[in-house]
Amino acid sequence: MTKNGFGKLLKVLTVSLVASLALGLLAGCNGNKASDKNEEKVLRIGTTYGGGDDSWFRQQYTDIFEYTNQNIKIEIVPAVDQSQYRYYDGTEPYVQPDYVDSMKKLMTGSNPVDIVIADTSTLKQLIQENLLKQLDPMIQEDKFDTTDFVPSVIDGLKDLGEGNLYALTPSFSSSALFFNKKIFTDAGVEPPTDKSTWDDIFAKARLVAKGEGKDRVYGFSFNRYMGSDPFGDMQYSYISGLQLKTYDEKAENMTVNSPQWVKVWETMSKLAKDKIIPDSNSNMNNSETWTAVSGDLFLSGKVAMTIGESNYVNEIADANNNASKIKNFTPVDWDVVTVPVHPEKPDVGGNVYLNNTFSINSSAPNADTAWEFIKFVNGPDFAKLKSRSNSYEMVSRKSFIQPKQGLNYNIQAFYLLKPFPPTNPKDDKLLVDKPGLYSINNVGRTYFQQVLENKKTPEEALNEWAEKGNKMLQEIKINPKTQFQEDGTPFIPEEGAGGVKY
Repeated sequence: MTKNGFGKLLKVLTVSLVASLALGLLAGCNGNKASDKNEEKVLRIGTTYGGGDDSWFRQQYTDIFEYTNQNIKIEIVPAVDQSQYRYYDGTEPYVQPDYVDSMKKLMTGSNPVDIVIADTSTLKQLIQENLLKQLDPMIQEDKFDTTDFVPSVIDGLKDLGEGNLYALTPSFSSSALFFNKKIFTDAGVEPPTDKSTWDDIFAKARLVAKGEGKDRVYGFSFNRYMGSDPFGDMQYSYISGLQLKTYDEKAENMTVNSPQWVKVWETMSKLAKDKIIPDSNSNMNNSETWTAVSGDLFLSGKVAMTIGESNYVNEIADANNNASKIKNFTPVDWDVVTVPVHPEKPDVGGNVYLNNTFSINSSAPNADTAWEFIKFVNGPDFAKLKSRSNSYEMVSRKSFIQPKQGLNYNIQAFYLLKPFPPTNPKDDKLLVDKPGLYSINNVGRTYFQQVLENKKTPEEALNEWAEKGNKMLQEIKINPKTQFQEDGTPFIPEEGAGGVKY
């Protein structure tokens, strides 16, 4: 068969597959309130951000629903149209948009949206302000099965609504702790297990770390990329789990000079100085020749354990399958366990994210149709479809979660833990209203580096960070527009001067 002929056949088969799938989903929709009515309807979906080409979103969520409910037209309405930033020329200061307020305007205006798709932080605030419909009565009335949902997903959503459901989500993103079996076997150390504490993982990391210079194999890394940043990794993956605050709720006083903060900095700085974890100065590339895996700590065998997303499985499988084509590469024998936990919260992990929650606006003009759509994208047929096509997230229905590429690994590690509570909407609001707060974190990085260089003890560095931060907070209190140079010197961006507010 010619290449052109094969292409035509492939198109025919693709169209046939989509048509068959759509017919099956249509059969599943028979009896729906939305599809029983012939009148034309417009279902408006509000998203946190978007704009411009919405084809990806439609392919992901709405095309098949519209095909099976041809009397319904779906409009995608972003709370913040990000396409406008393509034309930002720097002549005016950039102001961080308030996504929550923008979404509330979509929900309460003259033409309110029916469905709200948002992250958990936004969702929590909308629930607290009674702007969303509770879904439990509709779930019970239609006997919509939620027992197949991953417990960490459904429990995480219920926690936001104080035990009640105000949203469902068809997918979630997650990470786990990947480990190299051979490194543990060679060291005679038992590999990590699910729900291991951070201290347990750090202890194992010390036992398996070995070598010097370019031949160093690190015990643990917060991510798989060369040039790791211990301060940023610590803030994102470790401190967030402890829910430590840099400053108080009003952003008026620093809170980093506490025994708990000192313990964290002592732990992390010692791991970096002892070369148990890599830092930004680590020279780990022992080959002058670039390869497809040379920039990856785990695949290149430079780290025994690392935290990675669920789609990292595909990258490992692809590298192993093409090992003969990669110079000096040995296939990695690996498995996964849950991300480490803190003893205070042994069932909670900071790496489960409910990125797109689907809710119904309390003021929705088409609440019944909105519910039919939410049932559709959270139903088993949709989950079956997305389990095969979504490589970046996992479907929320556990019946359709299967190991990728026919591999055998501990896939439950990606959904065994509950997600951490979302950030407080008030904290997000503070960062919008007072953009200079971002600089306080950057100052902290400077002090942590001084600890790594043995210029200060963790306690000394944290006390100085608190002192410096308090002065910066005072400047922000006097004028919320205050921003800071790299050394912490305050300045007020001039209008029209191209200053940027992050």
